[in-house]
Amino acid sequence: MLSVRALPVLQNWDCSGCTNCCRDYVVHVSDEEAQRIEEQGWEKQPGYEGVALFKREGFLGRGRRSLNQRDGACVFLGEGGRCRIHEKFGSAAKPLACRVYPFVLVPSGDEWRVGLRFACPSVAEGKGRPVNQHLGDVREYAGLLERQNPEVTVLSSPALQSGQQVPWDDIATFVQALAAVMGDRNDRVERRLRKCLVLAGLCRTAKFDKIGGERLEEFLGILVNALDDEAPRDPKSLPPPTRIGRILFRQLVALYARKDSGENAGLARRGRVALLGAALGFARGTGAVPRVHGLMPETTFEKLEEHPGPWSMECEELLERYYLTKLHSLQFAGPTNFRMNFWEGLESLVLTFPAIGWLSRAFADQRRIDALRLALRIVDDGFGYHPLLGSMRQRLAMRILSFRGEIPKLAAWYSR
Repeated sequence: MLSVRALPVLQNWDCSGCTNCCRDYVVHVSDEEAQRIEEQGWEKQPGYEGVALFKREGFLGRGRRSLNQRDGACVFLGEGGRCRIHEKFGSAAKPLACRVYPFVLVPSGDEWRVGLRFACPSVAEGKGRPVNQHLGDVREYAGLLERQNPEVTVLSSPALQSGQQVPWDDIATFVQALAAVMGDRNDRVERRLRKCLVLAGLCRTAKFDKIGGERLEEFLGILVNALDDEAPRDPKSLPPPTRIGRILFRQLVALYARKDSGENAGLARRGRVALLGAALGFARGTGAVPRVHGLMPETTFEKLEEHPGPWSMECEELLERYYLTKLHSLQFAGPTNFRMNFWEGLESLVLTFPAIGWLSRAFADQRRIDALRLALRIVDDGFGYHPLLGSMRQRLAMRILSFRGEIPKLAAWYSR
């Protein structure tokens, strides 16, 4: 069994019973899990006579099996926000997907890296015990995941970029360099992210076929020390994003904000015509913002371009936790982010920053930290999960943003 690497980030979590995950997600189950639940005798329990426990997806219902839903929630969600399977048979009787959430386990050579879904309100708020106090449970989940997917133990490392592969140990060295930049509190989070982009640009021009191990650590140390001269300190010194950059960015934000299922579903409830109209609205970028997420209030594109000023230190701390967690867990590249290569995945992670900044302005009637938490939850719900974010069209759009130098401009613009 692979070892589990503790998360070197001060992050707390315990389930607060909000039931968001029971209402927002489709829970796929294996045949073994479905059989175990069927054998629990639910058809004899009050309220379950004649109730289907599972549903099939896909053409003619031949696709994957998932837990059924009723009244907008999992069929097993009981009164008081408790899982009936958990109450009656214990946590181990639940599907593995339910047990693991909000943890994300990322196979990384001879170990699992631990990440978190900030879509969970308790994660975003940092409620509960330090995450590393959950390592016993996480190790159990890792063993179960390996049993279900034995191929994870032999996964190759994500490519740095097309045609450039390095060993897992060197990938870890790159992660440490990025985390060192991200953890430097002499800068605001926005500048730290721009520094990460500069480091990525410098590394993309280098060849690492003969640089590894200690030599790689020394090389990256030299580059990190030089970043201060390469990234302007004041975000206002960067030019605003261009018209093309803004159009592509709004299309990206539309995907991050879009919620198609669960109680917070937006315009998707009204069908494809409504979604097409929303896409055109985001491309145009004027007037009312289409409410593609149920939590989004009514606002305008013009309102979301107003600059509310720099983040408070409380907001900075939350953003720091978020990006350090994503970096240390390696949740931004490889199979957990549509098999993007390392530097492409890093750019997709940095693009969440202006997306979060833009979306948080929609919640102007709330405290800044509460608006940030809401925006962060919405964006992270899609990061690495919304299938359209991994589409060829969207990846092409991201490459255009990168090639034109729009990503640091967007980060600076939406931090003001």
